[in-house]
Amino acid sequence: MDRLKGIEVVIVVAEEGGFAPAAKRLGMSPPAVTRTVLALEEHLGIRLFRRTTRVVRLTESGERYIAGGRRVLDELAEAEASASGAHKGLKGQVAVTAPGMFGRLFVAPIALDFLALHPDISLRTLFVDRITDLVEEGLDVAVRIGHLPDSSLVATQVGLMRQVVCASPSYLASHGVPRAPNDLEGMEGIDFSFSAPQRHWAFRSSGRSRAVRPRSRLSVNSAEVAVAAAVAGRGVARLLAYQVEAEVRAGRLEIVLADFEPPPLPVHVLHVEGRHAAARVRAFVGMMVERLRSEDWLS
Repeated sequence: MDRLKGIEVVIVVAEEGGFAPAAKRLGMSPPAVTRTVLALEEHLGIRLFRRTTRVVRLTESGERYIAGGRRVLDELAEAEASASGAHKGLKGQVAVTAPGMFGRLFVAPIALDFLALHPDISLRTLFVDRITDLVEEGLDVAVRIGHLPDSSLVATQVGLMRQVVCASPSYLASHGVPRAPNDLEGMEGIDFSFSAPQRHWAFRSSGRSRAVRPRSRLSVNSAEVAVAAAVAGRGVARLLAYQVEAEVRAGRLEIVLADFEPPPLPVHVLHVEGRHAAARVRAFVGMMVERLRSEDWLS
């Protein structure tokens, strides 16, 4: 069995959503496509697709298989182009993920500039406020804010990000400006977390860490909603500096308790290397690192 051909067939079936349209695109007969998929499933010992009379969908194992399969085909194409002397520019797809607001504000402009420089590159973005698995979700590059667990990913630190407490001028005028973390206990806090409300806010005082729990009537899982709520005077918010930078500059929010902020969080650009990263991924990572390191809000 030609396993490279099998990878190609599985990818096309997944993209077309069926065996018949995949056969048409591949120039094969539908029975030949079916036999190829069945032979590959038998070889792997897994089911790649869920089949019904109406739809064909990838299983979880199938999702992982085509994510790796795409990388194999891309690396093979790049190796062949280099060996034949036809490698005149970067080709293929780069898939990047980042936190939602960060991705829209900072990664997207870099990605668009990268596309303009490399006309044979395609790019896929996934901007979500959750930790993604690069391998399982078929991603090449990620931006992460926070301390990293040990992993096989290659990480390049591009800066540090402050965690700030802020509120609107009107809220501070009516409730007072907090002078110490304990003052927050009498104020309304806007809880914001990627996965669950952060009931306690950590601060640093006299070299030691301390936690404070503001009262809260509002918990959100979107940075934009937390920022909007703070601007509307709904309470005090704990956010990352880049998320409130525009509102602070415009005077709609004020940062408080700056002297008690915890240590800033590291910001990394990560990528899947394997034996060696594709040239297009290395080029994209290089551009991301250079551009992010030039941002004023990163220390």
